[in-house]
Amino acid sequence: MDNLLVMDNRLAPHAPKIDRDQGTADPRPYALGYTEREFQRLELQGALIHDLTEQFLRRAGIGPGMRVLDIGCGVGDVSLLAGKLVGPSGRVLGVDRSAGAVDIAERRATESGQCYWTRFTAGELDTFSPDETFDAVIGRLVLMYLPDPVATLRRLVGFLRPGGIVAFQEMAMPLTRSFPEAPLFSKCRGWIIETIERAGFEVDMGGRLPMVFAGAGLPAPQMNSAGLAGSGPDSPIYDYIAETLRSLLPMAESVGAATAAEVKVDTLAERLRSEAVEQQMCIMLPPLVGAWANTG
Repeated sequence: MDNLLVMDNRLAPHAPKIDRDQGTADPRPYALGYTEREFQRLELQGALIHDLTEQFLRRAGIGPGMRVLDIGCGVGDVSLLAGKLVGPSGRVLGVDRSAGAVDIAERRATESGQCYWTRFTAGELDTFSPDETFDAVIGRLVLMYLPDPVATLRRLVGFLRPGGIVAFQEMAMPLTRSFPEAPLFSKCRGWIIETIERAGFEVDMGGRLPMVFAGAGLPAPQMNSAGLAGSGPDSPIYDYIAETLRSLLPMAESVGAATAAEVKVDTLAERLRSEAVEQQMCIMLPPLVGAWANTG
């Protein structure tokens, strides 16, 4: 990894307080892990769904001059999108439990010229305690991994100014499909969903968002749904599915959902591509369901 460029961190006085002596209340390991290969997969995912998330954030009301908190920021894709929308007059703080992911996010912010107003910190959501309020709290594919998303969301609302925006985008994984149905793709879908379910995470957080918002004391959200589809030999979807299973494989073996011998991950992308081209398939990835509301 390239060394981070030395920068004039004018935001240092605003750094949040993280209690690093306290552990997370969630004992479950993150299903996809924190490897360098997984961080690369996150960047691929971010590129694939960039436009879907940007449109969602715009519809939710993220705009110039706003102060935005992005939870579970990973390698920074959503934070950088928000940073583009709020501009230099705004401020974005991304928080993630992985120091490695935060290092990459900081480098990307520097490379994009956003490092003065888009910043990152490593810490657990359970103990994260900023000394400022925000105009919006956002996240993508994060509530599905939390042990109590209602309690976490209720806590995060406390960091917002009155009338602030809550906006989250989550998957509805059971709606993943292809036409026509094909054996290898069907196995991949099953391995991914079964692994995440057996690991104790939520595979349909997109569908549950209204209940989560209600449980956190928020108004019924406005919502939308958007997704990616692919076909033909040049689609990046095959690599994305294969890399997702590569990251999930240790967990899949641990929970008995799949084995390395079954998945054959090193050749999986090419086998998916061959199947899709031969059958002229349309692969539809899980819809991204977005929900947003203003606090009272």
